[in-house]
This record gives sequence, C-alpha cells and structure tokens, in this order.
Amino acid sequence: MSTTTPIAVDFAVELDNVHKSFGKTQIIRGAQLQVRPGERVAIIGPNGAGKSTLFNLISGRLEPTSGQIRLFGERIDGKTPYEINRRGLARSFQVSNLFPKLSVFENVRCAVLWSLGYRYAFWKFLADLKDANERTDELLERLRLDKRRDVLAMNLTYAEQRALEIGLTIAGGSQVILLDEPTAGMSRSETTRFIQLIRQVTEGRTLLTVEHDMGVVFGLADKIAVLVYGEVIAFDTPEAVRANPRVQEAYLGSVLAQGH
Repeated sequence: MSTTTPIAVDFAVELDNVHKSFGKTQIIRGAQLQVRPGERVAIIGPNGAGKSTLFNLISGRLEPTSGQIRLFGERIDGKTPYEINRRGLARSFQVSNLFPKLSVFENVRCAVLWSLGYRYAFWKFLADLKDANERTDELLERLRLDKRRDVLAMNLTYAEQRALEIGLTIAGGSQVILLDEPTAGMSRSETTRFIQLIRQVTEGRTLLTVEHDMGVVFGLADKIAVLVYGEVIAFDTPEAVRANPRVQEAYLGSVLAQGH
C-alpha cells in the first residue's frame, strides 16, 4: 500500500548515471540527481531537453537504457508504474485524467479506497465506508473543492479540474509527487492561487515538478534542476541557479536571471 511511511533514508529519489536512448538517438545522457525527503524540486530546461522523458523514467512509463533509479533507497528502474505507485510515488499529467461523469467526491473516493486497503468487493456499499467517506471530505476541504463535491468532474472549470487531479494524486498517501506542468493554461491569478494550493497539499511530501513558468518555479521550488540535452547541468537553490553563468548561457539566461 502506498500509505506506508518509508524508512528514513538520505534520498527520496535518486538518479545514478541514467541514460535513455531511442534507437541511436540519446535523450537522457548520464543524468544524476539526488532529492531529499520533503524537498520541492522544479525540473526546467529548453524544449527537447528530455524533461518529459525523465519523468517517464522515474514513474516507470519508460525503462532506462542504463543506470539506476531509486525510491527511498530501493531500485525502481524496470518496475511497472503501478508497482512504483505502491512503493509511494504518484504522478499527474499535463492533460487532466479524471472520471468525467463521476462527481468530484466520487473521483477522490475512488483514489482513497485503495489507500485504505479496500479492494474489489461487490458486497460492500460505498456509503457505509465511513473512513473512506470522511477522508474524502477532508481532502476536498484541503483542495477547496468541498462546495463542489457533487458537481460532475466534466463540469468543473479548468483550474478546478487541475486541483481535482492533484487531489487524486495525493489521495493514495504517496510520499513522492510528480506534477507535469501543473499550472499550464491558467491565468496569472489562477496560477498564484494554485501555487499556494500545491504548497499546502504537498506539505511534508517530496515534490518534483516540470514547469516552464519561471514565476511558478521560483515561487514553489526549494531547489531547481536544470536539464540541458539530457544532462543535469545544475541542481541548487533558486538563488544559486539564477546566478549560475552556465545556466544563463544554456537556458534562456535573460528570462531566468529576471525570474520571469
């Protein structure tokens, strides 16, 4: 079960000389990354740098050509996404992945059920599962969706759908959360509120996010990993990365230096 608290280790996520090739084309070239438990890390880089591929490797959608990926000290490279999820890692995607014809409450409860140990059982009535229903209500309140609990997911605003998807991601109790461009398509005011929401609901968890909006990156991340041509060329605090000449030269230096 993904709700199991992992034993104390130095790193929540660790990439050790990870390579990924598609035929003769190298996408990830010896990536090194060590993320400590509870850190919020933004992965940035130019288009084609390999950010989505890196996320797919960590979450098990792709298998590395060589190298090792560890989750709380345990190797996960080569494992399936559901096996990795059960070890404590959950991921959201750029495109909302919801049950559109279920209510907000029903969507979150589906994710909560597994984390509480409920499996497929036709003789159980969902309305009688007090613990699952109470936990679902608690999550909806944290997500600020409690007043929308009975609305079908398909009828939510875009920002509300993204908030609901994050709710599904954390509902299973995973300790490592991967968010792929969580604020894409939002207005500036929606983005500001969403950053606050992400910080609140991921408190105490390890967060890795791919994000192009530098305002989001500098407002959310404890550390920034800069990926260029499949290599992590810098991994440090936002202030140190902002001032790094190599990063400025390799990745939109003027934009990054200004924090826009």
